Amino acid sequence: PMNCPMHCLIFKADTRSYRDLPLRLFELGTVYRYERAGTLHGLMRIRGFTQDDSHLYVAQEQLADEIAELLDFVMSVLRAFGFEDFTFNLSTRDPEKSVGTDEIWELATEALRHALDAHGLDYAVKEGDAAFYGPKIDIDVRDAIGRSWQLSTIQADFQLPERFDLEYVGADNSRHRPIMLHRALFGSIERFFGVLLEHYAGAFPTWLAPEPVRVLPVAEAH
Repeated sequence: PMNCPMHCLIFKADTRSYRDLPLRLFELGTVYRYERAGTLHGLMRIRGFTQDDSHLYVAQEQLADEIAELLDFVMSVLRAFGFEDFTFNLSTRDPEKSVGTDEIWELATEALRHALDAHGLDYAVKEGDAAFYGPKIDIDVRDAIGRSWQLSTIQADFQLPERFDLEYVGADNSRHRPIMLHRALFGSIERFFGVLLEHYAGAFPTWLAPEPVRVLPVAEAH
């Protein structure tokens, strides 16, 4: 269902130093989820899709800056495709469906909240809507006819580094646990293109159109 464990194994395959951090891993990874038949919807919700999956391993003191840079990155990419109307949501812990201590959750949630506040962004809080392993920021975009689509995600995760026993050697020569950030810009590539089709009603900008130019001669002599 997701690529996160494999990136943890890549991190763990070698001895890591604080000089290696932030360590950023990325892949266009195909994932499969047995969605219920009634929820399938064109390109918007399918059972096999491609995620632009990235996992960033950071030291605690790098966390706030990395999240802030990710927010800039997400907005620059979405704006390049012509989206300007964003909604930000901070999803918090569901105690019934989560793992980890209250302290770790509080630390992760506050790091995301601080990044949103530092950018001066308005955001809604979705109580209990976080993934089981950590809180997240979701970025929704509004298309040309006013519908909202959830595309980009930034999640702070203290759980997988703990469960995979990930470590790096700090400047003090002792072992430390990295923090893991999950980042998707487009989310599902298929769904993103579905949203683009709807947004432009098929009339893509020239740089994005599958057939940018068509020459129509008016007579054979021309």
